[in-house]
Amino acid sequence: MGFTIIKTVLSAMIITMVSEIAKRSPAFAALIASLPLISVLGMIWIYNETHDVPRIAAHAQATFWFVLPSLPMFLILPAMLRHGIGFYVALALNCALTALLYLAMVKLGAYFGVKF
Repeated sequence: MGFTIIKTVLSAMIITMVSEIAKRSPAFAALIASLPLISVLGMIWIYNETHDVPRIAAHAQATFWFVLPSLPMFLILPAMLRHGIGFYVALALNCALTALLYLAMVKLGAYFGVKF
């Protein structure tokens, strides 16, 4: 139970840090947010809890494939905002698009033999 609390607090601290830095420097906050901190922490936690190296390898590979469908959001969202679409509408549409792209990635991955 203690390790779960540590993981939760550390994750919350990272999110809070990024949002506070973004108030002063959006680009620097974006740099921090783009780092694979959560993936690295996840791999560390999986290793510490299970020592299951094949699971970590599978996690890292799946993370690579699932990053790809999330990338369009970071181009489409700013374009929509710059064209006057409201923040929550643009965010919701981009989240829906990303979910559809994740689904497409799962289907394409299965077709090409990628294991998630």
